[in-house]
Amino acid sequence: MRAKTVLPAVAMTAVSMVLTLAVVVMWLGTAVPWPVALVVGLGIDGGWLATLAYERRLAAQGDHNRAVTAVGWSFGVLAAGVLVAHALTAEHSAGAWLAVAWLPIAAKALWLVHAMWERTALTPAALDAIRGIQQEARDEAAVARARLRAEAATEETRLTAVTEAGARVARVQAKTAQTLSGAWSTLETARAGEETGRALTSVTARVTPGVTPRWELPVWGPSEPLAGRSLESAPALTDEALDVIVDEIRTSETPALSYREMAARFRAAGHSASEVRLRAAWKRVA
Repeated sequence: MRAKTVLPAVAMTAVSMVLTLAVVVMWLGTAVPWPVALVVGLGIDGGWLATLAYERRLAAQGDHNRAVTAVGWSFGVLAAGVLVAHALTAEHSAGAWLAVAWLPIAAKALWLVHAMWERTALTPAALDAIRGIQQEARDEAAVARARLRAEAATEETRLTAVTEAGARVARVQAKTAQTLSGAWSTLETARAGEETGRALTSVTARVTPGVTPRWELPVWGPSEPLAGRSLESAPALTDEALDVIVDEIRTSETPALSYREMAARFRAAGHSASEVRLRAAWKRVA
């Protein structure tokens, strides 16, 4: 994986250094002796390479120096400037020389990318752990989505069932209301008819000469609630009456019934008495 970033940077650096040296020798060789031009070209490439090597050493130690980085970029800009100046002053193929003038800057950019890759590189164990965490998160998300879909389908089925049940209830209520309405209409017709009204009146109340009681229809529809009526409690049995009933139930079979059997039959017969009074009556008659 490391070679994917370092090999392009090395290749671009080599091409840039060779091209810079060749351009300096060709360009300055016409004005100064070629050994001088060669020294100038090697000086540019050497400074560029020296600062690059020092930057790589600092990066390996986990350190960084802005001054060294600035010097390195300065040499890169100088090399690019030499190439641009040569392209502008060249009489032939100026466009081609100008097209390759960006190579020193591109080489520095590739080394910058490689340095960023090294600062963010992880070990295989860490990458495996990250992949495991991502896979676990994807699994949990898939399970959550499946659960939500299942709950949504269940809720949809429930709502459909409730809606259908409500519709059936509404249809039954409508049918019942229609039947009641028809029955009430029939009763109204019978009540309004002269012959049927007289006949119904004769069977519902005694006919008095000159007075015909009016037969009222049964109430159908909302009506006012009846006032609550308190049920009067049955009068309590006296001790004498309670003794007589208990004795009759106890001796109704041979041998005489036990207290539990007698009490059960006493309650089943509809009599009412507290447990204390019933047991006291049992003791008196037994």
